[in-house]
Parts: sequence; structure tokens; C-alpha cells
Amino acid sequence: MERKYSAILGNLGNTCDRFLSSGYKDQPSKTEMMKKAASIPDVTGIELVGTWDITRENLEEMQEMLSAHHLQCSSIIPDHFSQKIWGKGAFTSRDAGIREKAVEATFEAMDMAEYLGCPLVNIWPGQDGYDYPLQGDFEKAYQWLVDAFRICADHNPGIKLALEYKMKEPRTHSYLATAANTLLICEEISRDNVGVCIDFGHALLAYENVAESSYVLGRKKKLFHLHFNDNYRSWDDDMVVGSIHTIEYIEMLLWTRKIGYDGWYSMDLYPYREDAGEAISESIEWLKAIEKLIDNYGENKLHDLIVKGDATKTSKALRGLLLGY
Repeated sequence: MERKYSAILGNLGNTCDRFLSSGYKDQPSKTEMMKKAASIPDVTGIELVGTWDITRENLEEMQEMLSAHHLQCSSIIPDHFSQKIWGKGAFTSRDAGIREKAVEATFEAMDMAEYLGCPLVNIWPGQDGYDYPLQGDFEKAYQWLVDAFRICADHNPGIKLALEYKMKEPRTHSYLATAANTLLICEEISRDNVGVCIDFGHALLAYENVAESSYVLGRKKKLFHLHFNDNYRSWDDDMVVGSIHTIEYIEMLLWTRKIGYDGWYSMDLYPYREDAGEAISESIEWLKAIEKLIDNYGENKLHDLIVKGDATKTSKALRGLLLGY
């Protein structure tokens, strides 16, 4: 199967953190970032963040820019996280007016996606959670999430909505925290166009086996999108793919084949001090190398190891695969 690789446009810009809020680099223009993205080998898609990269006002300009660089819009990410209005929640704000604005922002992203011929809107409700005991009103919050996502899904059944989960940050606890509870919400929403985005680093943070999470979502036909990066499990470091959890990537890519995932492989990195284009390129090369490794060894032979379940024999095979020894 031919893979489709994409990157988030903003990752090619001036990445900043709370310690260096002015950023580690100079901020390039959207034109410069798009040109940079187009120069990265194998990148054929771009994810755009609403209000950061794309608005109703620059929609035609963005379409022309994508076309000029022969890039597809792989998803639009509504900005439900970086504006002051969402500080105490977007879809789960206790203010009904803010909840309505969160839905409207999703409608806008879906409309723009349709205009660009993009099949998917990726929703990360990062501010929807709580920080302290006795602060989260679970009964209301979960119902607000289900109601809102159902309304959004019905706005345009032809656009997929991928719900991206993350255990924590910026809140200490997120309502969409794990693959399992996000799947439960999708099941309750009961719309064919609502599924899940797995961010590899977010799954690691939740102490998930990303391969298992992929399978669980895939068997329910709810794995809609993938974000790739790496970390040490303690924080969402958004590092180069495969730089830490190489073996877990082998297992995960083996199972995405098994479930027939045919969506985008999208790089979601925060290369604070590294050259962004090189970090994205290196991440894609890791994915390609692991796919080639699976092909060379044999997909069926790897599944035979799984069936036998002998950890030492599997270790021997992986040592040979990775180290040739």
C-alpha cells in the first residue's frame, strides 16, 4: 500500500514553549512554510490549524498556495485550545455561549475542508478537562461532548471528524484522555463520520501500547487519522519519530497494516532547536525504513511470532532485524 505523508504547517514555524514564549526561531511567512513543506521528500499533504493558518478570509489564497506547491490539505484542526475564550473549556465550558462558539468553529473548519477537498477535520479539545479534585462535572461534561460532536457530525456527514485524545496538558486531566474512553464517546455519538485520531506521543503518555490502541480502534472502523512523533512517556515531547520507541513503532505499523489503515501518516513534531524540515524528513525516513524492515522480514513471519508468543524468540528476531546480529 502506498503511504501518504503529511505535516502540520505550524511545525515548520517558530515553535515556542512557556519558558521561551518568544520562540526559538524567527517566524517565517505562510508562503515560506508552505514552500519548505513542499521541499521535504515524500510530503504530499499539509494539516492546517484554524485561525493560525487558515480562515474564511484567506481560504482562496490558501487553496491557490496548496495547488501551486502540489500539496493536498490532509486535515484542518480547529483552534479550540490557544485562544483566551477557551481557557476554561470549549465544548465543556460552563458558559453555554462558549460551547456554542466551539461548535461554530468546528462548522467553519468543516466548511473550509469541503471547499479545499479535504475529507477530515481533526479535533483536539485540549482545554476540555479539569485540574483539581471536585472540579470536573463529569455528568454534564460528557453529555456536552456527545451532544456537540453529534451536532457537528450532522452538519456535514461527508466530512470525517477525528477526535484526538491526550491524557493531560494543558489541563492536568483531559476528558478525551485515552483511546478507550474516546471510543466510548464515539460509540455513544453513533455517527459514521466520527472517529479517533491517535497521536503516537499522546498514546505513550497514557501508557498505552500504541499497536493495541490502533487495533482496538481499527476493529471498530474508528481509526480515522494518525499523528507521528516520539517521547519518553512522561511528557508530550513531540520528538523525531523512532528516536526513542523504535520497537513499538515496528509493532504499531505492523498492526496498522493488519487493520487496513489507509489514511494519512501525519508528522506532528515540535522541533524547538532542530531544523524543522530535517526533523520531519528524518521522521518520514524512519517510517519508510520500518515499513521496509517489515517487508524484508515478512509480515506473516512477524505475525507468526505473535501467535507463538515466545518473548525470547521474538527478541532474537528483533535483534537480527535491527542490528543484523
